[in-house]
Amino acid sequence: MMQGGGECPDPGKIGGAAAASLPDHGICLPIPLKTKAGGRALLARGRAKTDVGAMQDRLDSICAQVLRHAVSPYYESPVPRLVVATQCAPTSGVATVYEPVTCLILQGTKQVVIGDAVLRYDASSYFVASLDLPAVGRVVEATAEKPYVAAALRLDRAVLADLIASMDPASIGNAASRGEMTGFAVSAVTPEMLEAWAGLLALLDQPGDIAMLAPMREREILYRLLQGPLGGQLCAIAQEDSRLSRVRRAILWMHDHYQEMLRTSALAEIAGMSVASFHRHFKAATAMSPLQFQKTLRLHAARRLLASGSEASRAAYSVGYESASQFSREYARAFGMPPSRDAERLRGMVQAGVGAV
Repeated sequence: MMQGGGECPDPGKIGGAAAASLPDHGICLPIPLKTKAGGRALLARGRAKTDVGAMQDRLDSICAQVLRHAVSPYYESPVPRLVVATQCAPTSGVATVYEPVTCLILQGTKQVVIGDAVLRYDASSYFVASLDLPAVGRVVEATAEKPYVAAALRLDRAVLADLIASMDPASIGNAASRGEMTGFAVSAVTPEMLEAWAGLLALLDQPGDIAMLAPMREREILYRLLQGPLGGQLCAIAQEDSRLSRVRRAILWMHDHYQEMLRTSALAEIAGMSVASFHRHFKAATAMSPLQFQKTLRLHAARRLLASGSEASRAAYSVGYESASQFSREYARAFGMPPSRDAERLRGMVQAGVGAV
């Protein structure tokens, strides 16, 4: 019997409706995850300090509730912007693009690689991505008896901005920070935040109350996030003229134009910064240079094309590469094998959304 009750969802069953509703960057594909030596130090700094003892009973009850509704490893719930994910075994690395989102781990452990940063978080920890970031995530601790269980809430900038306007600035965590701000981070959950999540997840058992209560309970989660150590990061992304929001404008342009020749000066102009300032803030926010970011977007897009049946050379040219040999080298470096061999392995293995939660 699995801890928390219920049955572990079949990893082979991916909800069709959820997959159809996802944009292209929601398609997640398994890859061998290779942690760079330089990333290990970041792993230690990125890991949230957790103490689940005092909250274990509450976590167990929420897990049991979520598992009653998790009909697939990635379940797009009837609660707006709420997704739950479950896995009954460790997974290989899954390449995806995070939308602005907050994820709460209820059980199990996950590792996420963004650029040269490695983040590891576990039960009672939460993750926040305030930018649209290419990443590789994998579940590292999960069993049939004690599966990985997580919930994710897509961040609505309009709701965040409205909430911030009604809060005392002094109550926002790290609001006065003027250092370089990252677009992603991990922190430890508090009992108050856990109760806020419990309230939103309880609506899975009360679908008739979703329309009335979900907006209030979503705001409560955002309120607790803003009070915490990542509040300054969320506050920055909700403000149109913050450095993080200006970097985000350039990132959104890159998502739409990754096939084109990249000119850092044009991106800096979109962000309203000097080239030197833009490069510094972009690297701090994404753990990648603009060129690395574009290359990652191109490789992820090419991999989706390969999984859908495209030839390697056609995929390379479709995403903006001018040299098939350069594409093959960079693809093998990123995903552990040449594109033609990876394509054979990928066909029939496409999964929707699992890596993002």
